[in-house]
Amino acid sequence: MAKRLASRSRLRRAAVVVTVLASATGIAAYVGASGAGAAPAPSINQVQAQVNSLQGKVDKLGEQYDAAGQQLSTAKTRLAQVTKQASSAQQRYNEASTALARIAVGSYENSSQTSIMGLLSSGNPQEVLSQASLVLQQEGTHNEEAQQLLTMASELTTMKGQQQRTEQGVAQVAAQYASQRNSMNKLLDQQKSLLDSLTAQQQAEVEASTVGGSTSGDVTTTPIAYPGPTGTQADSAVQFAYAQLGKPYVWGATGPDSYDCSGLMQAAWSAAGLSIPRDTYEQWAALPHIPMSDLKPGDLIYYNGESHVAMYVGNGYIIDAPHTGAVVERIPENTSWYADSVDGAVEP
Repeated sequence: MAKRLASRSRLRRAAVVVTVLASATGIAAYVGASGAGAAPAPSINQVQAQVNSLQGKVDKLGEQYDAAGQQLSTAKTRLAQVTKQASSAQQRYNEASTALARIAVGSYENSSQTSIMGLLSSGNPQEVLSQASLVLQQEGTHNEEAQQLLTMASELTTMKGQQQRTEQGVAQVAAQYASQRNSMNKLLDQQKSLLDSLTAQQQAEVEASTVGGSTSGDVTTTPIAYPGPTGTQADSAVQFAYAQLGKPYVWGATGPDSYDCSGLMQAAWSAAGLSIPRDTYEQWAALPHIPMSDLKPGDLIYYNGESHVAMYVGNGYIIDAPHTGAVVERIPENTSWYADSVDGAVEP
């Protein structure tokens, strides 16, 4: 089951970029045509549908952004390790080369000794390996030093290759990370353009039916005391989520001052002593699924193709970090966007 879910996540991610680009192009053309008078102004319902569609694509890209950020952090850690290992290998190679050079200097002068001095002074371990036969001419008691130099040259060459490949990997992930951020900014700009075409009252009507919005006004965005028990890990996770109310949504943030949706869930359960994956897709694939009818405080609910997540905190409420420009809030679970977009729930 987990493998099928993981595979489904990978396929979904591969399709997201194509979908986002196609949708972004189409909506941009629509907005441009409207501004030029080529088409009537969209209705409230049309704008609402377009804003929700754009927000859904922002959510999907946001989770890919989170995954890329995690990959970038891991790759940078690996690069630091490899760089340290390469530096150590370089030091050992230099010591072996110096030791053999002393032997060559102390030996009688001939063409062989002159050649090996030139080879040792090159500082090129690959060149040393390519002329191993010359190095091994240091016979007898010097053969051990020659063998050691060849070993160190091989080790250093391997480590430098790993370092180069790791640097290339870091650069590729960093480029992907920046590209996803640029794509999200473009989508958000399009969303803003759509909303700016409406009056303030119309904007409020549209925003009430998007993620984080409510027509009932029953939304809490300021810190309030956690009203529940504190005896279990789930209780601790919920208590943590309550303490984050009012903190701003920021892409890729995992606290302590700001969060995105999956970053808040990861931080809450980490505070309860349980490590869960970073992004929504990995969380959905890895954690045990439960029926919506079995929800308990601390369970996680996923929305919009598993691209968004909130925590059920009991009494019909969830806590969510909804979108850019919003803050962590408590909102009724049955609010329209959430009720219309729900995919299912997991119990960490």
